[in-house]
Amino acid sequence: MENILSYIPLDIALIAENFDRFMYGVWITLNLTFLALLLGGLLAIPIAIARASGHRILNPIVQTYTYVFRGTPLLVQTYLIYYGVGQFEVIRQSFLWDPILSSAWWCALIAFTLNTAAYTTELLRGAIADTPKGEVEAAIATGHSYRSRMRRIILPSAFRRAIPAYSNEVIFMLHGSVVASTITLQDILGVGRWLNGRYYLAYEGFITAALLYFLIVLCITWTFRWFERRYLRHLVRREVTSETNLPAPTTT
Repeated sequence: MENILSYIPLDIALIAENFDRFMYGVWITLNLTFLALLLGGLLAIPIAIARASGHRILNPIVQTYTYVFRGTPLLVQTYLIYYGVGQFEVIRQSFLWDPILSSAWWCALIAFTLNTAAYTTELLRGAIADTPKGEVEAAIATGHSYRSRMRRIILPSAFRRAIPAYSNEVIFMLHGSVVASTITLQDILGVGRWLNGRYYLAYEGFITAALLYFLIVLCITWTFRWFERRYLRHLVRREVTSETNLPAPTTT
């Protein structure tokens, strides 16, 4: 075994010795990512409904919000919240400063939530707009109000059809969470950078971080494939038996 490890151009023993730190980084990464996705998803639902309704007051406000957060890098948004808000005396004196805005974790969570909410809003808006007209007309014919149609027909249909696209957003949010390492948080990449810097290494920390991200993405992909098989089964094209395979009619 020692002979085999001698041919590997990585210090495996050092990685194993500090693997508990990488597990802590995995916890920080998953905690930030999925909590931001949960809060951003809850925030995106009413915003997407307002966006899809075409309301003359709400729609321009939501459209501006989504354009700003989709048009600027997540790193810039995180820096503006973490470094920028502290420049205002009124914010430093407010009740939000000490428990929330002075914490790197909370600043990262706020930035991630607002960012993913903007992308999810446009994703859901498109899914709502693409709802088959027949479903909407059938709901109207059966006496459903707008709220009832949205709650029982349109949103469930939109959620199902948005699953494939939302899986990409989950993966992008996971990859974007590396921004947390730039504001002192020890996420997966942060631990990799710490390992390289502490022991003057070039590859060990980054390769370990890359493998951990790869495994997490693999689990996310498998999970969403299960969701697609379960909730999009009715959209799968079914094989139709050709007429040539049918038994020949009997003659009398």
